Amino acid sequence: MNIEAVALDTLTAELVALGVPVLTGEDGPRLAIDPADLPATMQVPSELDPAWCTRHGFTGKVGQTVTAHAAGVAGGSGGDVILVGVGSARALTGHAGLESLRRAGAAFVRSVGKGSAAAFLLPVAPDTADLPDGLAASALCEGAVLASYRYVDFRTGEHPGGLDSVFVIAPSADPSAVAAGAARGARLAESVGLARDLVNEPPSALTPSAFADFVRRRFDDVPELTVEVWEEERIVEERLGGLLGVSRGSTQPPRFVQVRYTPADPIEIDGRVPHLALVGKGITFDSGGLSLKTASGMESMKTDMGGAAAVLGAVDAAAALGARIMITTFTPLTENMPGGSAIKPGDVLTTRKGTTIEVLNTDAEGRLVLSDALALAAESEPDAIIDLATLTGAAVVALGKEIGALLGNNRQLLDEVHDAGERAGEPNWPLPLPDDYRCHIDSDVADLRNVGRPGQAGSISAAMLLGEFVGTVPWAHLDIAGPARTDENSRYFAKGGTGFGVRTLVALITSEGFARALAGLEPA
Repeated sequence: MNIEAVALDTLTAELVALGVPVLTGEDGPRLAIDPADLPATMQVPSELDPAWCTRHGFTGKVGQTVTAHAAGVAGGSGGDVILVGVGSARALTGHAGLESLRRAGAAFVRSVGKGSAAAFLLPVAPDTADLPDGLAASALCEGAVLASYRYVDFRTGEHPGGLDSVFVIAPSADPSAVAAGAARGARLAESVGLARDLVNEPPSALTPSAFADFVRRRFDDVPELTVEVWEEERIVEERLGGLLGVSRGSTQPPRFVQVRYTPADPIEIDGRVPHLALVGKGITFDSGGLSLKTASGMESMKTDMGGAAAVLGAVDAAAALGARIMITTFTPLTENMPGGSAIKPGDVLTTRKGTTIEVLNTDAEGRLVLSDALALAAESEPDAIIDLATLTGAAVVALGKEIGALLGNNRQLLDEVHDAGERAGEPNWPLPLPDDYRCHIDSDVADLRNVGRPGQAGSISAAMLLGEFVGTVPWAHLDIAGPARTDENSRYFAKGGTGFGVRTLVALITSEGFARALAGLEPA
């Protein structure tokens, strides 16, 4: 879908719909724009009739839509005027206000459905003045593009259609800021779409080798990005025992992919460029291994590479949006299958770091492959490491399907990730890593065991094991087992992979404030 910010006097396309933002109010819904800024040909009402709104059940709450009438918008095209709720003026500020605009943009696109072109008026009511024009346009376009996402690679016949173009109109705003914001929001959503595509790909199509080949092709012509792929022989040479152990049950060989981002316009702080390592779990299909999942439990297990998809989506956006810090991604890729050579409960694996792990449950495989990736990330001597993984069902039990679990060894880094999630509309919540729980992963025969105590602190014990491999490097772990996938079309999500984590990471890596914080983090 094409997204473009345009001035009223340059809008020549015939529109199938015009979106008009509406605020909730004590006396009923009211317009979040000034009708005096618009030409009469758009036939936007000067005010809303409370009785009409009541009859139609329209209050202006976030994401609510109703068609006001078919009017001659854009000079007589006969398109609909669609009222779109953006919530209360009091709430249309800060991070919450940006999320309201994301949802409004998504609701508008879903309401319109198919068509050549539609336009949305950016809120300009006095109450919303503390939302910068560029950020507001970015959020609105981000939501619109995300809501238009469809995965159709394996559909035959006619594909479900959508809008070809959405124009953002801000009559009294700074045109350059609106244009830049619209472009940023649309491009960010494209990178989220990349992550969604990877998660939605059937597991027999997206094998570890196919995944690695895709990364090569995607980034081949991007000058800021360098891709390195390790095949099985190199993985053996590099002593990635966790990855090799998990891959043993599959006929598909593993891969290990590193992507290095070197900024064209780096920011230097105290004479050096800050460096962030991103680690993503890449289990392209998880059967559970010999600790086999149930049939229904396997249905969505192509999602188990959602962490790898997210970090690659983030580095894709970093190059497009001009992030100014150095980034290196580490993504171990394998299937977890119950073949004749599969690891068995009771086996012991030796990881890259030399640490041994007793495998008591082969369905706790993510922490095994991540042990190698985190060790390699720490060896690269970054300022910080952030890993994303669909790691534990315990995180879903604790926080549900829409909130990530956040753990780590550095409070300042955790605060940065938490705040970035708030800005991006991807909520996460911190969980503790108490020293007293370290005994949960003690093994009788090895250095560590890969599962904690049954029924106790599953997300914490998993993160506790990961923390053994980062040394003193500041580290944050985001468990995205819940929000990496959705089972319904809602807000700006489509059934399947959500791309959760991409927007959080982009909010971090494109922030000069984070770059300065990154350079100043103290070792754990």
